[in-house]
Amino acid sequence: MTSRARIYTLLLGLILFSQMAFSQTPAVKAPPQKTTKAEKGVKPARERADPLAEQRRNTAISLLTTLADEAKGYRDQGLRARVLARAADALWSGDAQRARSYFQGAWEAAVTADEESARRIEEDIRKQQTASGSAVISSPPNVRNEVLRLAARRDRALGEEFLKKIEEAREREAANKSSNRDPLMASASQSQRLKLATQLLQDGDTERALQYADPALVSVNASSINFLSALREKDTAAADQRYIAMMVRAEADPASDANTVAGLSSYAFTPFLYIVFHPKGGASQMQQRGLTPAPELPAEIRKAFFNTAAQILLRPLPPPEQDTTTSGRAGKFLVIKRLLPLFDQHAPERAPELRVQMAALMSDVPERDRSSENRAVTRGIVPEDTNRDPMQGMEDRLSRAANSAERDAIYTDMAASLAGSGDPRARELVEKIEDSELRQQTRAFTDFEYLDNALQKKDSQEAIRIARSGELSHVHRVWGLTQAARMFIKSDRERAVELLDEALAAARRLGGSEPERPRALTAISSVFIEVDRSRVWELISEVVKAGNSAEGFTGDDARVSSTLRFKNGAMMRSSNSTDFDLLGVFRTLAKNDLYPAIEAAKNFTNEVPRANAILAIARTVLDEKQK
Repeated sequence: MTSRARIYTLLLGLILFSQMAFSQTPAVKAPPQKTTKAEKGVKPARERADPLAEQRRNTAISLLTTLADEAKGYRDQGLRARVLARAADALWSGDAQRARSYFQGAWEAAVTADEESARRIEEDIRKQQTASGSAVISSPPNVRNEVLRLAARRDRALGEEFLKKIEEAREREAANKSSNRDPLMASASQSQRLKLATQLLQDGDTERALQYADPALVSVNASSINFLSALREKDTAAADQRYIAMMVRAEADPASDANTVAGLSSYAFTPFLYIVFHPKGGASQMQQRGLTPAPELPAEIRKAFFNTAAQILLRPLPPPEQDTTTSGRAGKFLVIKRLLPLFDQHAPERAPELRVQMAALMSDVPERDRSSENRAVTRGIVPEDTNRDPMQGMEDRLSRAANSAERDAIYTDMAASLAGSGDPRARELVEKIEDSELRQQTRAFTDFEYLDNALQKKDSQEAIRIARSGELSHVHRVWGLTQAARMFIKSDRERAVELLDEALAAARRLGGSEPERPRALTAISSVFIEVDRSRVWELISEVVKAGNSAEGFTGDDARVSSTLRFKNGAMMRSSNSTDFDLLGVFRTLAKNDLYPAIEAAKNFTNEVPRANAILAIARTVLDEKQK
């Protein structure tokens, strides 16, 4: 307890003593007095704010304002934007004017940060493509989106102001690019609105989400349809109403084509799975979630879909050289082929006309799309064949491989695919890879997949086995052991501590200047605080020391990922683990030991982890309910 806290305790003791002394004095009856208007607004002493709680709040506010002032001098524009925006969000209820100025400063920094980030990504892609012919990147967060989301949640006018600036910037970018319509993506302005609306919907603010989304729900694309599918989970009537309006507009629009129908079918039959088809065959797919059952649409809405779909799909065919639709003739053929089973089931009277249309398109469709199986045509419509062996066709691919490098690429691709579903045959394929370096990388990648699978299934024994014996990096080993320890917190605390000690040993094998070392130690601290709090402060000191030695440590990266590169290909798998983030552990520390937590946060010498830890502490205190 600090000296200031002790003074409050002493004062409270004196007050309590005087009340006890007064209570022992004989009571003197006084005539009843009328309560004045001023006195009516005074709360009884027991309802007034706790002075210690008020002190905590004042401390938190002081932390935020000091940090925000420091942030204005940060060279890292992304960090400056995040600190100012998060400080503004936390301070809004108590000082909206100051918070609004912080939001404005955050926005200016965010614009610069996003521009710098885009340049770095382009440079990284060029370097990777020059070196290996392929590129795999982990998209950085869009800082403007982060600022916009927080500002819009607090003040709609401010949110609209920032949104308009994003729309203007993206429309300028779009004007410099090809003017061809994209059947998958929304326009720049629509996309930004729907992204913000989706975030508000996820936060539970449906009313405000619709205020932002409605101006963008005028065309059929992945963003608008996915938003409506998410809205239907919150407000069925509102979603269906907007879907009907969208169908009416689509039917009246002469530019609507087969991909418009494919998009509308996503809401009705394959929520969160959006597929469009290309003029030369082939398809693009966007899946926001795992396969989701079709919604129970009212019969009249389902009937309206099939009427709209038929009206668009049966429009007269222009000559091939005049066909400017996004699907082209081949894409239209594939859309009809995809939807025919649904017409046969729900609108059989329209199916014969569509078959005639398919026959007319047949000559313009590549042979592979006419005769061979295309997963995009059946996905989500025809049930998956669970008995089909995923390795079917691999031997045929191997027979066409020109050299060992191509064979290695096939084995690598198939091993990664099998490991993702937990199939043990992936290990056999890994051992067939001839290139020793690629074999080792693939083994590490597949073991990461196996570990992720075990953790998702809450299979603690399998997760421990892989974490101990798998071909894993130290940080992946820490991830496996800490998450397995979590599974034993309630049932076997000794086992949990044993696993955390193993994880600690793995973390300490990481180099002193590697940012993965403080990340791993943070993850261990996040679990230890729930198992053995007596050891946490020692670990936090180690986190701070390691963080000060690792230049790239931020304290707000919860991703655990693995990357694999091979001939003409690359893939990345990632999983989120909030234990690797300073937010959780410092929030818990702030609830129980505020002032030591503040001192620990201030001991970070690098700006990013220091700011993230202080923000976590201050937000925790300001979120506490006034007693």
